Amino acid sequence: MARWRPGARSYDARVLTDRDLDEALVLCARAPVRSTLAAARLVEARTTGLRAARGVLWGYPAEGPLEAICWAGANLVPVVPDGVDVDRACAAFAALALRHGRRSSSVVGERDAVLALWDRLEPRWPAAREVRDDQPSLAIDGEPLVEPDPAVRRSVPDELGVVLPACVRMFVEEVGYSPVAAGGSAYEDRVRQLIRDGRSFVRREEVAGRPISFKAELGAVTPQVAQVQGVWVDPLFRGHGLSESGMAAVVRITRAEVAPVVSLYVNAYNERALRTYRRVGFEQVGTYATVLF
Repeated sequence: MARWRPGARSYDARVLTDRDLDEALVLCARAPVRSTLAAARLVEARTTGLRAARGVLWGYPAEGPLEAICWAGANLVPVVPDGVDVDRACAAFAALALRHGRRSSSVVGERDAVLALWDRLEPRWPAAREVRDDQPSLAIDGEPLVEPDPAVRRSVPDELGVVLPACVRMFVEEVGYSPVAAGGSAYEDRVRQLIRDGRSFVRREEVAGRPISFKAELGAVTPQVAQVQGVWVDPLFRGHGLSESGMAAVVRITRAEVAPVVSLYVNAYNERALRTYRRVGFEQVGTYATVLF
């Protein structure tokens, strides 16, 4: 546990170290679906160290056992378990975030914590591009209710050339801009790593110029939960049930080989996607929010 600084108030947050990772992961395990995004980075950091995990970890309060944490990396992810004062914890995290300046591309996680944190950051940080404040968090811990598509499988490294364009098209549809437009290799490296780690799923087609009809990734993985991200069906193949059978295949493979619970979150206004996931067997277990910059 990080040592308390003389003069610190009990409701301040503190910067944690590698020695705090086990305690932080125990806290995350109290709400494994809610904390998946942060816990996945902590699982990585337990092997590589926080420095190599490309982020910092904050803990609340300034002294004593951890009650809440916040991962600060490419995303700012607060985790505040039930029974903890979310306003006080997020006020403490906001103080650290304001001190360090905005370095994250989003604030994301359980809705109450994200909105409490953003309420304190908004007056002093650059304006958000979009605030998505109603994103049902869904999970399934049993067999899918529809037949899995036998053609959906893990992609392989040689398929990067067709998987990457599909990922870019999905990103543009979902977020509104291309992740590769500014140059650099960060997005391509991320897709390559997902393929290498067995966390990229595809259905291949023989239609000229449209080699992938369905794709999805496991964007965050812990021993308890695998969170699906980047679900996409090529517009040419929509309306044929590929999203249902494809997701059923992802669920079956993931539960058998990765983690017992499969989760995801989706915008509440995306009624078609919600119907699809519920037909597969996902049930709502909470609500996320995302602030995009």
